[in-house]
Amino acid sequence: MAGPRLVRRLNIEGDGQGDLAGHGGEQRAVMVYQLDSYRYWQEQLGRDDFVMGQFGENFTVDGLPDDEVCIGDRYRIGGAVFEVTQPRVTCYRVGLRMQEPRMAALLVSHGRPGFYFRVLTEGTVQAGDEIVRLGTGPETMTVAEIDALLYLPGHPKDQVERALRIEALSPGWKGSFEALLESAQSAAGGGNVGLTAAAASPAPAWTGFQRLRVSRVQAESDTVSSYTLQTLDGAALPAALAGQFITLRLPREDADGPLIRTYSLSGAPGSADYRISVKREPRGAASGWLHHHAIAGLELEVAAPRGVFTLAEGPGPVVLVSAGVGITPVLAMLHRLAALQTQRRVWWLHGARNSDDVLFAGEVRDLLGTLSDARVRVCFSRPLPTDRIGEDYTDAGRLSADLIRTLDLPSDATAYVCGPAAFMDDMVQVLTDSGLDAARVRTEAFGAAAGMTPGVVAGGSERAPHLPDRQGDGPVRATVSFSRSGLTVPWRADGPTLLELAEACDVPVRWSCRTGVCHNCETATLSGTVVYSPEPVEEPAPGNVLLCCSRPRTDVVLDL
Repeated sequence: MAGPRLVRRLNIEGDGQGDLAGHGGEQRAVMVYQLDSYRYWQEQLGRDDFVMGQFGENFTVDGLPDDEVCIGDRYRIGGAVFEVTQPRVTCYRVGLRMQEPRMAALLVSHGRPGFYFRVLTEGTVQAGDEIVRLGTGPETMTVAEIDALLYLPGHPKDQVERALRIEALSPGWKGSFEALLESAQSAAGGGNVGLTAAAASPAPAWTGFQRLRVSRVQAESDTVSSYTLQTLDGAALPAALAGQFITLRLPREDADGPLIRTYSLSGAPGSADYRISVKREPRGAASGWLHHHAIAGLELEVAAPRGVFTLAEGPGPVVLVSAGVGITPVLAMLHRLAALQTQRRVWWLHGARNSDDVLFAGEVRDLLGTLSDARVRVCFSRPLPTDRIGEDYTDAGRLSADLIRTLDLPSDATAYVCGPAAFMDDMVQVLTDSGLDAARVRTEAFGAAAGMTPGVVAGGSERAPHLPDRQGDGPVRATVSFSRSGLTVPWRADGPTLLELAEACDVPVRWSCRTGVCHNCETATLSGTVVYSPEPVEEPAPGNVLLCCSRPRTDVVLDL
């Protein structure tokens, strides 16, 4: 831009950010890239067609290299003062601008990401203004060092601790490094928890599906039954974490391939067997099959326990919130707390219609009775005439925001919420409004999770998951099953990446860089193997796959 421009706290006059979900805000007000990096990429890519702003930056500067500028450095440019807060985020848009899909990965692997300024003092700037360094950031960690520490393999603990001592580092990057530090302290292995919660789940106890036997079927209500599964030889099953789920592959009576569904474990973690509790839905093919065919002695194909909606160990208060059959994962958490003889303060908040509908009432009562500090609210929205307040339930009406507000929940509590989507949305809102940190309010959805498509179309497609409209004419090389979406799709020779296939089927997905850097698309692979092109900057956690740069090598079942 010609002439002076006013730099404000959030952006530059006339040069704001287009995608505020991935860019912008106080910590990312001004993007900086260097002329020296322009010359570097011209040589590396054999290009001579670059124009100013080619890399999406607000300031194109002479000097300030990424391997010398430190997080926390302060500069005066014209009438404004700036502070370095973080490297560039790995966005797909730079690849579009450069007509080079690998560009986000190249910026990281070559140590030339560029960086963001926070505006400390608003003022005017213009081309030609001198850049004056006013101070150096503590720890003197360069932009290139910080970027490599998060995105490249290794993450040395002492360096992560050093990064966390930099006050100017943006909160988002601090959160990533805190997750890496916690992972190092817990000896969790594989993947990058600094980039995605999907890496926090331990490696699955077995790969693919193995056959387990139904040992017991128990009716819990008119619509919910529990199924206990054991190994064929009677050996103990690997321990699951409280809150995890297993995946069943069930035969389908038509020719459309097997039914693949996930169900939370409702039994005590560490038991020799697994228990799931399934609600029979009016049009539920899988739940209907189980309720009609699953009897003691039946063998089923089962994938190992997975999931990151798990009870965190520690001394802090716990709030377990559920409605209907959403009780299943939080019941497993209650079992775990009881087994530990925890001294933690525990709130048990559950909603049901009445005593005919409430699940595991006696089991829950017994478990709560073993805890030293348990608070209980059970809400019946339509209590029966025979239901006794104070014994069968505590409150008439739904488990509501108004009731939650009266509980005076401590701000350091961690809440676990499961139930219908609208219920979870309401509970998340009121819990955060009540002072709980949003990062400590965790939810589990039975169906497909919400997608993340930065800067594309708000809301995405409204179509239910479906076969792709165009599949090509090549031979079928594999099938791809999206377990939560109930869809199995043929993948043809020279077909798209798994991310592109999911998008073609309107299966909700998460992504940002689309080239194996950011790990937003990291997804559990319940069975099957993939091949990567390009290779990701850092491998996903064991049992997971990066959708954006992978294609199936064999039949694949994804937790989507």
